[in-house]
Parts: sequence; C-alpha cells; structure tokens
Amino acid sequence: MSTATNTIPTITLNDSNTMPRLGYGVFQVPDAQTTAAVETALETGYRSIDTAAIYGNEAGVGRALASSGIKREELFVTTKLWIADLGRTSVHDAMNASLEKLGLDHVDLYLIHWPGTDTAAYLESWQALEELRSAGLTRSIGVSNFLPAQLENIIGLGGAIPAVNQVELHPFLQNRETTAVNRAHGITTEAWSPLAQGAVLNDPAVLAAAEAHGVTPAQVVLRWHLQQGNVVIPKSVTASRMASNLDVFGFDLDAGQIAALDLLERDGRTGPFPGTFNG
Repeated sequence: MSTATNTIPTITLNDSNTMPRLGYGVFQVPDAQTTAAVETALETGYRSIDTAAIYGNEAGVGRALASSGIKREELFVTTKLWIADLGRTSVHDAMNASLEKLGLDHVDLYLIHWPGTDTAAYLESWQALEELRSAGLTRSIGVSNFLPAQLENIIGLGGAIPAVNQVELHPFLQNRETTAVNRAHGITTEAWSPLAQGAVLNDPAVLAAAEAHGVTPAQVVLRWHLQQGNVVIPKSVTASRMASNLDVFGFDLDAGQIAALDLLERDGRTGPFPGTFNG
C-alpha cells in the first residue's frame, strides 16, 4: 500500500472546520529532536501535528514548520493549555507563549490539556478559550482528558461545545462512556496513546488481523481507530514507522476483526485518571 498526502481523509468538526483523521504526535520527544522528527513526518505526508505546552517542544515544532515550505493553510497544528495555566488571564498568556514558540499567529486547535480537580478553574478557562477563538488565535477549541460529567459542565455554560475531546483510547481502554457522550454532542473523539504504548501489538486478535491483511499489528490497531470514527495521533521518531503508521487507508478490517478488537477492553489505562489528576 502507499499513501499520498491528499488521500488522508478529514473530519468536519462541529464548528464546520475540518481536521485530518490521522496526525503526528510529539509527546515525550525532546525539543532538540523534535525539529528533525517533525520535518520527517511532514516529508512523509503528515499535515496534522499535535504538541502541548507541557511537552517542552513547541519551539522544535515551530522550527520544522518554518523550514518545511508547506503553506500554512495545508497544516493543522494543535497545542494545549497546561493545568497550571487554568484561569482567564493565564490562558491568554499561555496561548501567546505557545504561539511565540511555534512561530505562528494562530493554531488550528487549542485544547484544555487536563480538567484538573477545580471545576470553576476549567469552566473559566473554557470561556477564555472562546475569547481566543473570537480573537482569531485559534480556529477550533476543545478539551483533552475530560470525563462525561466534566463535558456536561462545559456544555451547561450554554456557549461553545468542544469541537474535540482528546482522550487515552486503544483496544485495551475504549472509554465507551466518554465516547458515547462525545457522539451525543457532536464532539470528535481523538485518541492519544492509540497503541497503548505498544501493549496491544502482541494480542492474538491483532496479530491474526495483521496476518490476514498482510499489514503490521500497528496498522491494524490504527485502522480499528479509524473505522471507529476516531481521529488518531500515533507517535514515532523512526521514519519507517512514521510511514507505516500513515499507510492505513488501503484496507478495511471486516466485522469479525472489528468485533475481536472490541472484545479486548480491560480498563488498561496507561496514563493518569482524569477525575483525580491535578498535574
């Protein structure tokens, strides 16, 4: 199989903006290595890049974007507000700091990275994100790691509904209650840690599907995400794996293979629990 950039499908968000269904994440990539990694990703065909203030590599992403020669309108850049910056004034300062590091005048998607345990703080921050969108500093706004009750609190404000909820999601942790609430409100689910840090790749159901289609186990799991309707952001700093992770549009898992992966749910969380994590 081969994948050209223009074959990466997009999804229309609830604010009418579009987003690539598959992007490149830079979590845990040191800033010094990020520029080369993102340059390789862009050369491979990725156009959606996901970073965050807490990753410490926004500047590295920015250098890669600047050197790529790719038109800004062809790129989709996501960054995130850290818990320590929750609050109306600090949200604006955090956004300005991120834009300076990225070398951009706006991002395509700005997310509250974690809700934290202070409801008032994330609700105030959400209203500040609405201000950022109105000011043209971000095209879309959303959240990350929000549980159903936290989403309902934001929706209860009566303003904008998050365009995206980025959550840990993979066959071992399918977050079904959260994804159901996302669907009910037209919120796009975006999966981080989509391969469970590699833990799912040796599962017999994944291996069987990979053999049947002549693809890698990682390609099977990424295809499962796409067929579930998720946006997915795998991470690798290895060029061959970047290419392989992008090459998932030439086959479909059948209903039995999808069902077999659906049965792998085991509450296999690899990251913090959003209801108690406070940075």
